[in-house]
Amino acid sequence: MNESQFGSGTSTHTGRRFSALTLALMMLSGLAVGAAGMWTLTRGAGAAPEQAAPTHEELPAGVVEMTVEAQSNVKVEMITASSLEMPTTIEVTGVVGPDETRLAHIRAISRGVVEQVAVRLGDRIGAQQALATMDSIELGQLIGEYQSQRANLRQVEADLDVRRRALERAEELIKLEAVAQQTVDLRRAEFKNAEAAVASQRANITRVEEQIHRFGVSDQQLADRGAEQAEGTHRVASHTILRAPFSGVIIKSDISIGEIVDPERELFTLANLTSVWVLGDVYEKDLAKVTAGTPVSIKVETYPDRTFSGRLTYVGDTIDPQTRTAKVRVVVANPDNALKLDMFAKLSIPTKDRRIALSVPMRAVQNIDGQPVVFVRTSPTRFERRNVTLGATAGDVVEVRSGIAEGDSVVGAGSFYLKTAALRERIGDEH
Repeated sequence: MNESQFGSGTSTHTGRRFSALTLALMMLSGLAVGAAGMWTLTRGAGAAPEQAAPTHEELPAGVVEMTVEAQSNVKVEMITASSLEMPTTIEVTGVVGPDETRLAHIRAISRGVVEQVAVRLGDRIGAQQALATMDSIELGQLIGEYQSQRANLRQVEADLDVRRRALERAEELIKLEAVAQQTVDLRRAEFKNAEAAVASQRANITRVEEQIHRFGVSDQQLADRGAEQAEGTHRVASHTILRAPFSGVIIKSDISIGEIVDPERELFTLANLTSVWVLGDVYEKDLAKVTAGTPVSIKVETYPDRTFSGRLTYVGDTIDPQTRTAKVRVVVANPDNALKLDMFAKLSIPTKDRRIALSVPMRAVQNIDGQPVVFVRTSPTRFERRNVTLGATAGDVVEVRSGIAEGDSVVGAGSFYLKTAALRERIGDEH
């Protein structure tokens, strides 16, 4: 057995007892811990005589027996329940919500007709994945304007070439005194005007290109669409694809094929739920005790054996006049997406105040039917299940408000095996 900072207990080997029924149950549950004869589980009543040695003593309800050898094999750790200095905490309720910094409200860039919807509510998608395809009215108009401006550019470029050649001829003729200087000056002015017209037309094309790029069309795609339109397939040029700005989950979808949509309407809401916000309500009288940056412990009913850790990042500036509470925001990492939106949560927020409380490590606490329990050693091979009431947590330590006393020898690491044994005992009783 291992020792911890809370203290330890020792045990002596009391002999090995073996039951064929016990071994079968262990193999069925996948928790066999060593050679046959390591576990001994005795139920308080109804045990068949052939399942135990004649001297096998029946155990009281809630008591589990484990041989010293089995304890060694599963590395049972004994801890002495001790009083420690712990922060005073405020317990509040809250709701899981999306991280607003990882939330995207996706709308159409312009008015158009929905042609295809590629995702549905609840789908998990990657960055830049296609969400929907639209025939965009504005994009079609811009592509048409782009082609018109390109045609105008070709025209003014041709005029510039004519003006350049005329100026060159005039400059050659002036050397031969075949034309007047006034003619040369006129040709030079015409050439400058043609240059300005080309520059102006190129600026117009750039303006239209930038508007087209807002639809996610690259230069190469624009060139390809221009070629398609020149061949008479102008409808293809107006198609645009809505894409996801980052990976996440579609938590709202309001779009159907054939609909006409505009930029004012939200089509999709995308949330990256690897980080979530838990929004709690703190009473006005407790606000002075709450400080941003404090680590917070969070529990939800769905996972009674699990405590989530977060950090308080915001304390509201307004009080709800009906409840006299202010909102607090806790950012919680959620890499496995265990926390779901709109789950109810209980937040334990530490304060600067300190108090002495009976505590055990979190690893000593198991959960049976929604009730937290610990296992207290009553003899070298016997452990009694105790229902406990838990209080505040501080790191990996939790306050125990009732169920055990200071100095009790409690199982830390290895308590899961005792929980499994207790559950098998109950199953046996039910039969």
